[in-house]
Amino acid sequence: MHSLAHGAEAVESAHACIVIAPNCSLSARGAVLFFLSLCAPCFGIAGALTFLGFWPVLPFAGLEMLLLGAALRISLRRRHHRQTIVVSESDVAVQTTIGKVHSEVVFPRHWAQVKLRRSTSRLHPSRLVIESHGRRCAVGDFLTEEERRGLARKLSKLIGRVNESPTLGFAGEARGF
Repeated sequence: MHSLAHGAEAVESAHACIVIAPNCSLSARGAVLFFLSLCAPCFGIAGALTFLGFWPVLPFAGLEMLLLGAALRISLRRRHHRQTIVVSESDVAVQTTIGKVHSEVVFPRHWAQVKLRRSTSRLHPSRLVIESHGRRCAVGDFLTEEERRGLARKLSKLIGRVNESPTLGFAGEARGF
């Protein structure tokens, strides 16, 4: 009897959790070393050319390094972007974290739909959304097209179609699309 009650609790708390994040292999230390390794020769050559009388080279070298530094900073900020999709028996929750800003959108699982929308232009990626009752939430904007399609297939299996809620037979699985 005790094991039966414990089994019922396990069924009620069954859920699947998928955590997605951008692929950011460059660390902050690596970015600084990369930036300095480019600044040294750039400013060295610009300094030598300035000494020879070609002074307009120096401001352009500074502008190039300023733009490179800004691009590296933007790239490093992406490390703090995460999306967690929790599918329970009754709800689908999409938790988005960008830096220190957290947001959560919850949909009733029975009415939620997973849609992979094609872009109007071939040059733009598709868009994966979870929607229900006129509300929608974009998921995985930072994924590659192949990863987005795989995630769409996995979410479709977990969430099901409208009026369909498949059982969650593999509670807590969080790997592999």
